[in-house]
Amino acid sequence: MKLVLAAAAALAALAAAPAVAQPTGATPGASAEAAKTAEGVGQIKSVDAKTGSVTLHHGPIASLGWPAMTMTFKATPEALKTAKVGQTVKFTLQAPDNLIVAIQPQ
Repeated sequence: MKLVLAAAAALAALAAAPAVAQPTGATPGASAEAAKTAEGVGQIKSVDAKTGSVTLHHGPIASLGWPAMTMTFKATPEALKTAKVGQTVKFTLQAPDNLIVAIQPQ
């Protein structure tokens, strides 16, 4: 009986706790991580406009702790407009989604 009363009291305390407010202008579910970007340099191996993706062989990206590798990334339509297979490019990656938001030929 004491356990049931203690559990009921704990639930009542949780229900009465104040809600945590979102900072002004914040999007629900958004975090400071969403705004982080990283830059890399690599060579475009393939572009797929239908799926909105680009495959890059990139050098190390120190800010993310990534070694050099070949990866396929989702990319914005604007970034894909300038992407051409074989190009060496500088790209901007938005974390934590690993979305390429900019591609600049080198």
